[in-house]
Parts: sequence; C-alpha cells; structure tokens
Amino acid sequence: MDAIEIGRKLLKATSWARAREIETDQKKGLPHPPLQKPAPEGALLLKLPDPHSITVANVSVAEAIATRRSHRRFTRDPLTLEELTFLLWATQGVQRVIRDGVATLRTVPSAGARHPFETYLLVHRVTGLEPGLWRYLPLDHALVFLRADPDLPAKVTEGCLGQDFVGQGAVVFAWTVIPYRTEWRYSTFSHKVIAIDAGHLCQNLYLACAAIGAGTCAIGAYHQEKMDALLGVDGQDEFTIYLAPVGKVKE
Repeated sequence: MDAIEIGRKLLKATSWARAREIETDQKKGLPHPPLQKPAPEGALLLKLPDPHSITVANVSVAEAIATRRSHRRFTRDPLTLEELTFLLWATQGVQRVIRDGVATLRTVPSAGARHPFETYLLVHRVTGLEPGLWRYLPLDHALVFLRADPDLPAKVTEGCLGQDFVGQGAVVFAWTVIPYRTEWRYSTFSHKVIAIDAGHLCQNLYLACAAIGAGTCAIGAYHQEKMDALLGVDGQDEFTIYLAPVGKVKE
C-alpha cells in the first residue's frame, strides 16, 4: 500500500462522524491533562516583557503576508529579548484560560482549544539570554532555563540531518507535542488535527518574523531520536514534531 492510499485510509478512519462515536476520556469524565508542562524544580525562570507593550513589529499584516518567504541565510545579528517575546506570543501566546481551566484561547487556532505543543528554544544569539536550551511557559509568559550547551548549534545541525543553516540562526524554535492533550478530547482523531495545528503555529512564526525583519524556514526533515534526546523528551508521551531556525536577514 503506497503513502497516498495510507493517507486516504487515515482520513477516512478519522472522520468527524466517527470521532463523535468514540468514547473519549473526556466523555468518560477523566481529568483533563495539564495545559502546560511544569518547570523543573529549582530551575531559573525569566519573566518576559508584557506582549501588549512591545512595539517591535513595524509592518502591516498584508505586507507580512506578501513578503513571507523561507530563509536559509541569516546575519550574525542577535535577536533582542523583545523580538523573541513577540515571536513567542505570536505562536503560542495565551489570551484567556476558559472552561474552568480545561482549555486556553491563544494567538493560533487549535482543535478543541487543546494546544498540545511545547515550545523549546535552542538559543544561540539573543540579547539578555544565556545561550542554551530554554522552554516557553505560555501560562506564565516566562522562559525556563534547562541547560547550557556550547555545542548546541552543532548538535541541532546534526539532528536536522546536516542542514547547516539550522545551527546558524539566532535561535531555533523546536516544538514538541504531548498527544494526550488532544487525545483526551478526540481519541484517535487527534493525530490528524495535531498535524494541522502544527501548521497553524509555524505560519504565525513566518508572519511574525516578516514583521520584525527576521526570517525562518520550517524543518520537517530531522532525526527523531536525536532531536528528542537533545530536547530531553521521552519520544513517547512527548516528542519533537517541528523545528524552525530564526535569524535576522538582509533587507
């Protein structure tokens, strides 16, 4: 059976009509999964600037859409902390917690408002941030520092199958997914909408980068086990799903 036929069977098997018939954990009354992965005990937390006070974006939505491109060449200029904050808010910023803490409304859409992603940052050149591995805490609008690693650019390049430009940006956005956040509500239908949701957040990153004179390039070609190990996730309950290096680009 070829990939196209497998895809057709998957879409048919996970139709909305079938999804409504499945006895999900939500229907069973089981507790909903946490909306955010907790910070490690004792880890350094950095509160980010209020996204509503940031004025780094200087183009219209129409212009950002018109100029959006994939960029694989970056300057050596760093991102500012305000610019990084804007990108984080644009891709996973929480607008409101709803349904008594069951779900969140964010700056990107997600099926059932489940938002199953975690945002890891492989920081190379961001003003005010120590190079290393960080993770965004959207409910707190803060960053948690996970570890320093001077070899991070080389390791992420290796994890992305030798694509040199990935390690040359100012920061790499590495998104993982915790499938159960969506499975709790949609069971086996989740795996299609998780893939759709990943596209939503990466497109917002493209547009936000265009607004601040930066660029990105979505990465789907990576070594699963190496990237999971680099981010420190188990590859089962949480695993890497998408990457995107970000850096300043020449006008």
